[in-house]
Amino acid sequence: MATTPVQMWFDPLCPRARMTSRWLMEVEQVRDIEVTRSQMSLSVLNEGRDPPDEYVAMMEQGWTPVRVIAAARKAHGEQVTKPLYDAIGTRIHLGGEQDFRAATAAALEEVGLPAELIEAADTDAHDAFLRESHDRAIELVGDDVGTPVISVDGVAFFGPVVSPAPKGRAAGRLFDGCVLVAGTDGFFELKRSRTRDPIFD
Repeated sequence: MATTPVQMWFDPLCPRARMTSRWLMEVEQVRDIEVTRSQMSLSVLNEGRDPPDEYVAMMEQGWTPVRVIAAARKAHGEQVTKPLYDAIGTRIHLGGEQDFRAATAAALEEVGLPAELIEAADTDAHDAFLRESHDRAIELVGDDVGTPVISVDGVAFFGPVVSPAPKGRAAGRLFDGCVLVAGTDGFFELKRSRTRDPIFD
């Protein structure tokens, strides 16, 4: 049986995307899939919108990790994406680091990438590359969603938003269900109120 390609678009700031990424790691153990990770940006997504002031400040800081990951991908290849994403997310979501520049700089050191890549945070030199990746995700699911976006062999959807991330057989069942409903012609939404914060275990 051929391996199924799966693509996930993320922003390192999003705790829900972090949960989805952990879930896909579990799915890789029980289904024959190969996951690639690509960028989208909440800072790009919220351009021209009027979010609360505290969210505006976060979006301003949010350029740092996505720009640095874009620069790292261009210079060192797609294979650096997941390690760098994981290292940044660990510091922000598990470590509680609120200085995204500090989190990104430490993550570069952890994964063995050049420290000067942090300078990409201060320029729009890699924004076209970042926006191209972001736009691919939005073209698949529309602009009234956020991150994560997942595409499975041509079937794309936002989410799943889940906490904690299912493990083992449960992870596989959720994957099968997501692909099934998202692949149904005319299916758009299945939702209920969130009653718990992300559980990072």
